[in-house]
Amino acid sequence: MSKGGVGAHSALIDSFGRRISYVRISVTDRCDLRCRYCMAEHMQFLPKRHILTLEEVAQLADIFIARGVRRIRLTGGEPLVRRGVLDLVGWIGKRIGDGLDELTLTTNGTQLQRFADALHAAGVRRVNVSLDSRRPERFAHITRGGDVGQVLRGIAAARAAGLAVKINMVALAGLNEDEIEAMLLWCAGEGLDLTLIETMPLGTVEEDRTSHYLPLDRVKRRLEERFTLTASLARTGGPARYYDVGGLGARLGLITPLTRNFCDGCNRIRVAATGTVYGCLGHDQKVELRHALREGGAEAVTNLLDRLLAGKPRRHDFRIAAGAAPVVARHMSVTGG
Repeated sequence: MSKGGVGAHSALIDSFGRRISYVRISVTDRCDLRCRYCMAEHMQFLPKRHILTLEEVAQLADIFIARGVRRIRLTGGEPLVRRGVLDLVGWIGKRIGDGLDELTLTTNGTQLQRFADALHAAGVRRVNVSLDSRRPERFAHITRGGDVGQVLRGIAAARAAGLAVKINMVALAGLNEDEIEAMLLWCAGEGLDLTLIETMPLGTVEEDRTSHYLPLDRVKRRLEERFTLTASLARTGGPARYYDVGGLGARLGLITPLTRNFCDGCNRIRVAATGTVYGCLGHDQKVELRHALREGGAEAVTNLLDRLLAGKPRRHDFRIAAGAAPVVARHMSVTGG
């Protein structure tokens, strides 16, 4: 994939002095699972013409790298269901060491058994796998029919291919909160890091997510009754705070958009599969890159990115209302893991 037309530009720095070095790019709105907190059971996916082509995603990646982005994460939906996605991984992977430090992937793991070796060959060294339960019936309930064995085989294939695997587990009251400690012990035994995530009030689903909201400060206190959690110096560029778990040799991450704001160190923006770029998931502040790229090329895109950063808010608007139910000031619907 040619880098033609991408020149040097100033770094991506917002009005609060935060430098954007990390971009998450959704390559599809489609997924082969229907997790209850994430998608409606009968999704209406976007027409193909509204989705960036893989070549356009690669062009955007080059533009971001030219402006100082060092880490790119591909997400979805489920990125590995996008036809030809390995070509995209290969194109971007060639930039590692040439402006890009790392290319990573967030996946539900269902396709990893097929693609793990190819991902490693293309330059990917780390993947995040979403896994909310290891119990087959519970996993099938949360994902509306998913096979946890398929995901576990994918994780094993990823590790055999040389990929570091981090497990992402959305903490859900009444659904999997009794499995969190067991998941931590399993991850420690398998040599995997674990990150717990508070459910976020984003997108349109058919169920009331407030009934499953589980504040992670409560989970942390519960874990500290058994384990010693020591703040870790480890950083991955994302929003997680990490703790070393004494006696297990494991690392635990906590992503807490509601109970503990992480905006001061925000270094990232998110690109939806349509080319819409959000400065913050808690605001409707965005720019549309698809038309700009197709009609005006790299210069039009970089001008829109400057506009986005000039208006990037200091912090999100997620908050916890009385009764610990999460609400959001503005509705947003954006695919991405």
